[in-house]
Amino acid sequence: MEKLFKLQERGTTVRKEIAAGFTTFVTMAYILAVNPSILAETGMDPTAVMLATCLASFIGTMMMAIFANLPFALSAGMGLNAYFTYTVVFQYGYSWQIALLAVFTEGIIFILLSLTNVREAIFNCIPLVLKKSVSIGIGIFIAFIGLQNAKLCVSSATLVSLVDFKGNFATIGVTAMMAVIGLFIMIILYLKKIPGAILWGILLTWLFGILFEVLGVYQPDPENGFQSIIPTLHLPNFATMGETFGQCFHVNLKDVGVTNFIVVILAFLFVDLFDTLGTLIGVSSKANMLDENGKLPGIKPALLADAVATTAGAVMGTSTTTTFVESAAGVGAGGRTGLTAAVTAVLFLISTLFSSVFTAIPPFATAPALILVGFLMFSSISELKMDEENYTDAIPAYLCIISMPLFYSISDGIAIGVISYVFINAVCGKAKKISPLMYVLAVLFLLKYTIL
Repeated sequence: MEKLFKLQERGTTVRKEIAAGFTTFVTMAYILAVNPSILAETGMDPTAVMLATCLASFIGTMMMAIFANLPFALSAGMGLNAYFTYTVVFQYGYSWQIALLAVFTEGIIFILLSLTNVREAIFNCIPLVLKKSVSIGIGIFIAFIGLQNAKLCVSSATLVSLVDFKGNFATIGVTAMMAVIGLFIMIILYLKKIPGAILWGILLTWLFGILFEVLGVYQPDPENGFQSIIPTLHLPNFATMGETFGQCFHVNLKDVGVTNFIVVILAFLFVDLFDTLGTLIGVSSKANMLDENGKLPGIKPALLADAVATTAGAVMGTSTTTTFVESAAGVGAGGRTGLTAAVTAVLFLISTLFSSVFTAIPPFATAPALILVGFLMFSSISELKMDEENYTDAIPAYLCIISMPLFYSISDGIAIGVISYVFINAVCGKAKKISPLMYVLAVLFLLKYTIL
């Protein structure tokens, strides 16, 4: 393991990496329940989607471990699966088979871009100040996701507000309360430097939830999305994978409008590309994996793993597979090498057998991990120079940071950061520090919002 993952060189141990791998998996295991429920609305078999998601996650994450030696995990991207269902299928009227073909095509394009160093060049041309701001923005973004998963943050007349603990206490109220308890447990464990504090916090919070359900304090209400959190064991029907495997090739191309199909591919391409880059930049920055020039050693195999996983996932029957921002939870737990990713990958493979147990871990138990890791990533804000002499850097960084949580999109945050950085520095006479590729990116982003 030392030879393969270089544990001593990165100041970590096998025990710490295994705990980090478990932590990453637990914080993103919800995708095994959420992704099938979203894609099933298109007519896809939910069990087949779950199995495809597990296998695509295993392939991509194991490639990340072996070839890139990075602690990042991959799975079906949230947002991309919603675009797959509600835009490509429902709005454009395409079948889910055609939607999978678009994902497959996008994956092939990604592989070609990765092999030709285009994606790496895009990563390396982004100024260090934007890379740091992406890390901070992702921190706020995942904390916001954690607050929603905890049911602490709910929609209201003011867009969002604090949950009313007294209303529907047996479901929403007690869920929010358990998340608060879990957050404080996790904070105390982390401050006392308990190994695997985030993982232990998740498990203890889950145990509290099980106890509350047994005592009748928490009352499951499946019709409104409040499932039982007591795990049950049953094996999936693996034969159902035949319902989706290879279906992206069983389409009538006459039913595919060329213009709309290109738009669909480009949309998948833009979101996946910059969500992946944003996650790699942000999490790597927090883990101090960037070199003195702000570059990530080994990014090429990392990007290739993402592209291959997307292509394989489309063949097996799931939407775009991408690097998960929840990988930050494993990094926060001490993960620094591919061993973290390898553990997560194996757990995804095992979850094909025991998915009913893993997916029983409720969102309120994993939400505290996202909130705490959000703080750890937000702490990088002290590294930004906010004095007046650096306003041409600080203002684009600020716009990038606030855009991610407010627009609920990592890729939009990066886009706004790039556009504002190029515009402000060019107009203020600092065009020399802008790389040519940054100009290209700014123009492409503008076209994305105005034409594509």
